[in-house]
Amino acid sequence: MPHSRSSPESDPSALRTARQSAFSFEVGARLSETRPPSSDRSEGKRGDFLGRTGTITTPHGEIQTPAFIAVGTKATVKAVLPESMKELGAQALLANAYHLYLQPGPEILDAAGGLGAFMNWDGPTFTDSGGFQVMSLGSGFKKVIDMTFVDTSGPDDAVAPGKERLAHVDEDGVWFKSHLNGDRHRFSPEISMRVQHQIGADIMFAFDELTTLQNSRGYQEESLERTRRWAERCVVEHQRLTASRVGKPYQALFGVIQGAQYEDLRRKACRDLGGMPFDGFGIGGALEKENLGTIVRWCNEELPENKPRHLLGISEPDDIFTAIENGADTFDCVSPTRVARNSAFYTPSGRFNLAGARYKRDFGPLQDGCDCYTCANYSRAYIHHLYKAHEMVSATLISIHNERFVVKMVDDARLAIESGDFFEFKAETLGRYYP
Repeated sequence: MPHSRSSPESDPSALRTARQSAFSFEVGARLSETRPPSSDRSEGKRGDFLGRTGTITTPHGEIQTPAFIAVGTKATVKAVLPESMKELGAQALLANAYHLYLQPGPEILDAAGGLGAFMNWDGPTFTDSGGFQVMSLGSGFKKVIDMTFVDTSGPDDAVAPGKERLAHVDEDGVWFKSHLNGDRHRFSPEISMRVQHQIGADIMFAFDELTTLQNSRGYQEESLERTRRWAERCVVEHQRLTASRVGKPYQALFGVIQGAQYEDLRRKACRDLGGMPFDGFGIGGALEKENLGTIVRWCNEELPENKPRHLLGISEPDDIFTAIENGADTFDCVSPTRVARNSAFYTPSGRFNLAGARYKRDFGPLQDGCDCYTCANYSRAYIHHLYKAHEMVSATLISIHNERFVVKMVDDARLAIESGDFFEFKAETLGRYYP
């Protein structure tokens, strides 16, 4: 008697494949085709313009790229309701595995039905692996590691002045102390995968080791090889968890590209991880601002073209345009809400601070012509008053505007690629923002 064809319900591998099909990426318009750059631009670029539009499909909806992914570190965009993020046009939110692991714990999010259900966000979600926070907080640099210049003269295990090292790397993973209470914890590729599966985001990142521009070439090589081995372990554990967590939506896994400022290391990392069964890639690690475009281009010349690329941690307008034209599809940053809490707001003419006395009687909106909720309903004078009075809603109102500003700028850049006007739009936007 012939065997009947197995159904996805009876065949675990078929079920896994069916679930995985809920995630995909399709390239749309290519910048080099909608508006071929002039010979002067191409010569100055020393390579092709790799920008493109596309569509990332997840179990919780689509992301039209290029797209800015707003950061909701602890399952919340600071001071802003998820409903407000939806109204201002955010397509997806990114939360932090390190912070959610420590509080409230990944098992709580799993029991709640995953990150999106927990925070009342029905769109796509991302989680990073926690590697950045383990290393940066563990070395006492808090939320920022200096990436402004190359200086390899110091020790590879440098810490911030007056701080102790709270993170220690070995081949298997990282021991670290909680910045909340000093408790000792362990992260490894396997633990990071388990934590992120429990958190339940649509897209998660492999566990990697963060290096800085101050690490020696020798340590960068050693770390890159360790990150490669960790990536292999992440893939294995991700596949095991995907098969075992029956009934859960498929979660895409992105590999993370390191290599600092070294072209050969960046390209090697892309070839190594590009040959693994990742659903997409994150470009991370040490990136000098002045070389950001070059490094992103090195990576995207090597990475598979049919998979999305996420650039970790940028939101300044010049960086965004540089990232887009060099092939980044998505990117994230906490800056729009972080600067808002210090009264800074974005406009097409640059960034300004509402704390200034000149805004005390300014009854206009934060930005003329802006379609956000804040600009439609509140004046600079009122928000200036709120900030001076230490009222929390000032951060809410400025954050809504700042997130809308960045989201819309990236949306408009996407439309400009499709219409063939990208270079004109870039020149006009940056010319006004950086007069």
